[in-house]
Amino acid sequence: MNWQAFALTAKLATITSLLLMAVAVPVALWLAFSRRRWKLLVEALAGMPLVLPPTVLGFYLLVAFGNGTALGRWYERVTGGTLAFTFSGLVVASVIYSFPFAVQPMVASFRGVDQRLIDAARTLGARKWKIYARIVLPLAWPGLLTGLILSFAHTVGEFGVVLMVGGNIPGATRTLSIDIYDQVQSLNYAAANQTALVLLLFSYVLLCVVYGVNRRTLMWGSR
Repeated sequence: MNWQAFALTAKLATITSLLLMAVAVPVALWLAFSRRRWKLLVEALAGMPLVLPPTVLGFYLLVAFGNGTALGRWYERVTGGTLAFTFSGLVVASVIYSFPFAVQPMVASFRGVDQRLIDAARTLGARKWKIYARIVLPLAWPGLLTGLILSFAHTVGEFGVVLMVGGNIPGATRTLSIDIYDQVQSLNYAAANQTALVLLLFSYVLLCVVYGVNRRTLMWGSR
């Protein structure tokens, strides 16, 4: 087991999932309750990473992070460095790539909140932010937890986007998925199998947690 790659992957997944919770919650609330006709355009944009090949997304992010774009020049002027082939670049790319895995469970959970409770709160004069904070978010906590877990797990298993944006720099951008690829390329199947088995068990446990939470929520709802 490459513990350096393990620590880097855990750090990347933790930062990415926490940032996604801050970004995805307001977006999911808007998607769940907005009545704008053009909302479907935003929904499609938010879901693009689900169907877009990782190499395509990684390529355009790599171009966007370069010195030839306004974003790249601004970041270099502010920080003195570049986003490409750095851990910060991996974080930005991971947030974009894992975005739908956080948003979609939240949207489904928000839409599942009893509309009568929301209507009653509006009748009593509660403001929108208070309805979200005191009714919608507490009742939709399983969706929030599912989004957090799925985005964390998806970041752990990233390969194409990470390789395109971060390359393969030990201690900086080499994650566990890239380490497995390196071991296979070196015909070191024993080491690759050890790391792959850890990720396999990790993914299985996380999915058991997600399904367990959703099942318990359905049981509470039926009662």
